[in-house]
Amino acid sequence: MHKKFIALIIASAVAITGVSASQARAADAEDILGGLAAIALIGAAIHHFDKQGDSKKVTRNYNHVYQPPKQHIQRTPRHRPNHIRPLPERVARYSLPQRCLETFKGYGKKRPLLGTRCLDKHYKYANSLPKKCKVGFWNGNKVKRAYEPACLRQQGYRVVYK
Repeated sequence: MHKKFIALIIASAVAITGVSASQARAADAEDILGGLAAIALIGAAIHHFDKQGDSKKVTRNYNHVYQPPKQHIQRTPRHRPNHIRPLPERVARYSLPQRCLETFKGYGKKRPLLGTRCLDKHYKYANSLPKKCKVGFWNGNKVKRAYEPACLRQQGYRVVYK
């Protein structure tokens, strides 16, 4: 509002100055330069206030809907959607449960192995696993048996989260 008012005052001052200058006596060169300098100062002041006013403007968007930032948390699905079908039996039989992958301590080394009892419990094809991948190790009390994951991987098996 005040910008338009100031612009109106300056425009009327310039118009009146032009009319009165034509009716008045011929002005000196110094008077003309002084008038131009005054008009330039007023224009610079208006420009400065216009720029300053823009930075203090507050804009509001009342139609904006707040959406909280998305958190990237890996969640397990509670149910299986209808469009995801289980793997066929000929493929699923090569998927070993990850819960059976344990770290066994034998011969002074810690190494990941697939426990036979866990596989019997959670993997229905445990009897068909290759015998050459079954290893024995001493745990301090007795010889335990487990499956070597690297050997099973070479035979086409994979450890998956179930």
